Amino acid sequence: MLHALVTAANVQDRDGGILLLSTLFGQFPFLRKLFADSAYAGPIFGEGAAKAMRSLVVEIVKRADGAKGFVVEPKRWIVERTFSWIGRQRRMSKDYERQASSAEAFIYLVGIRLLLSRLTRS
Repeated sequence: MLHALVTAANVQDRDGGILLLSTLFGQFPFLRKLFADSAYAGPIFGEGAAKAMRSLVVEIVKRADGAKGFVVEPKRWIVERTFSWIGRQRRMSKDYERQASSAEAFIYLVGIRLLLSRLTRS
């Protein structure tokens, strides 16, 4: 996980994504491609992402037209797996925090814990 941003529930994913990209301020110039789901399709997110990071290409991963029921979507499983790892931590199983800043801090702590557990595996 490179960056996280916790917003209020009334902020659309698309608007939160633009806000997240605008807070990077060139911290990750090596990023070239962003995979996003269909909630980020459209000119609003595309233009906002282009303003935030000019070299970033946004690729929308869409659900197959003929798909019925559960289907594993390309690249989407990576995000869902990360959410699962975060949610397995007791403190992150529910939204206990009153402020977005403390929720964001705990997301970073979970990320650090996951990285440390991978580094110390034998």
